[in-house]
Amino acid sequence: MRQIAAYLPILGWLKGYRGDTLISDSLAAIIVTLMLVPQALAYALLAGLPPEVGLYASMIPLVVYALFGTSATLAIGPVAVASLMTASALGGIAAVGSPEYVGAALILATLSGLILFVMGLFRLGFIANFLSHPVISGFVTASGILIAGSQLGHILGLQGGGHNLIEMAQSLILQLPAINLPTFAIGGGTLLYLFLCRRYLKQTLTAFGLPARSADIVTKAAPVSAVIVTTALAWHFNLGNYGVNLVGHVPSGLPDISLPSLDPDIWTALVPAAILISLVGFVESVSVAQTLAAKRRQRIAPNSELIALGLANVGAGLSGGSPVSGGFSRSVVNFEAGAQTPVAGILTAIGIAVATLTLTGVIAFLPKATLAATIMIAVSTLINFGAVRRTFIYSKADFSAMFATILLTLVQGVEAGILAGVGLSIGLHLYRTSRPHSALVGLVPGTEHFRNVERHSVETDEQAVVLRVDESLYFPNARYLEDTILELISYQPRIKNLILACQAVNVIDASALESLEAINNRLKDSGICLHLCEVKGPVMDGLLRTDFCEELTGQIYMSTYHAWKALAKRPDLGEAELQAAITSTALPDEKPRPIIAGPFEKRHNL
Repeated sequence: MRQIAAYLPILGWLKGYRGDTLISDSLAAIIVTLMLVPQALAYALLAGLPPEVGLYASMIPLVVYALFGTSATLAIGPVAVASLMTASALGGIAAVGSPEYVGAALILATLSGLILFVMGLFRLGFIANFLSHPVISGFVTASGILIAGSQLGHILGLQGGGHNLIEMAQSLILQLPAINLPTFAIGGGTLLYLFLCRRYLKQTLTAFGLPARSADIVTKAAPVSAVIVTTALAWHFNLGNYGVNLVGHVPSGLPDISLPSLDPDIWTALVPAAILISLVGFVESVSVAQTLAAKRRQRIAPNSELIALGLANVGAGLSGGSPVSGGFSRSVVNFEAGAQTPVAGILTAIGIAVATLTLTGVIAFLPKATLAATIMIAVSTLINFGAVRRTFIYSKADFSAMFATILLTLVQGVEAGILAGVGLSIGLHLYRTSRPHSALVGLVPGTEHFRNVERHSVETDEQAVVLRVDESLYFPNARYLEDTILELISYQPRIKNLILACQAVNVIDASALESLEAINNRLKDSGICLHLCEVKGPVMDGLLRTDFCEELTGQIYMSTYHAWKALAKRPDLGEAELQAAITSTALPDEKPRPIIAGPFEKRHNL
């Protein structure tokens, strides 16, 4: 039963479900539904899809996530970045808005879901760690700029176009004389209204005595009032006859469940985009879920989230929807509105279904300029130049990856930007770890602590030198360690004992082991003994499975302090203390064999 509950978290929280919990979830669902309807329409517009696709993506996926997800408040549905990436991926497949384009969107959602699901089954959530925070932050900032730029055409009543900022700007500049004033009045007015609401409405409501939590929810639901007012104006004044683009006919009814096209050429062409959408969506969703869970001292399971998000996307693909993930603003509203369990998501899906059945006639009069303004205000929170500045100040290397991501996303497109960012992040990691920081350390007087000789006033010994290695040892840096030690002994001709302090070494791979063996042999030829200290248990277990410990010319000590005291000819330790200070060289299931003195073979009579 416990194994089943691991894949169906609903079996855990459903046992204690009560009436008051249902009330809390219902209130949250009503608020999120009001917020999600215009967002679903807007993000479908952003992805170049018919408006009903956004609504369909907000039904079945929410129910599926409620069954398999581990977050109580994560609100699943269409989101800005995934919609932008969808539009970018499908632009080369078919004409925007065509049946082939919609069919490709269903394939993309299904394929993304299958990728996430397989990653979850094989517990591959760690792969998302290759998307470093500066890269994700830069990508999201650039995406926010692209999304805002793509909506300017709808605000001005122009035919926007292009997959990058340069193409968008050129398209708009050429069409500026054709601005539609009624559209601009609605779009610009909505944009100004939403900006003022976001900036001042909450503090105004709290000044009039409304609780801060309620004021925050009302502020985040401001787009609903903009939708209602502009829809009423468009209907009353028949603004469609004045060149104002309206949403138009939206099919009434629930989505059909069917398999997307099985055309292998389309599936193959969409694999790279599906992988990127999956990874970015997973990182975004898990970040939001973990943030909200921490506020209630709850926890989520990332690998279970992979499965839940994967099945939710498969559900979207089978029910006529586009790729989905966890939305930050909706999830925060869901959290603040008091959602207690994923039942709130199920009730939200029901609310969207009711809206699809009853409100499509009204939605037809909704100006696209209103949706564009809603998108622009929503993505304004994604643009974070403060993070760019902080990264520049803190780490020029991370900033280079971040800047490259931003630049390429803006001028080449989302795929080029995120791939460049990931590539640079991995490259920077390999470069850093291939040149591990190391330092000669000495004893801080009056303590048992060792610090860098270049930073602190410490005690040193010409014949017993302690080199601290601040990185795990593996194939990219193995040769660098050899060069560092050989250079060290060339400048320290009186060295008799070289102590490698390994407290920062978590791994020694086969390449690094060979380098250590070569170092040991070269030092032996130079009359220098190699010693190790503070070797971690798992690393020591690996060394004991080889001949390295037997061939080591020196000893392996428990601490840097004991090694230095023993080898620096300052015998403050008695024989009993010295034996206790030496690391055991026995495997966990063997009798301990302490290293005391002399060659390993003599110690063990080998």
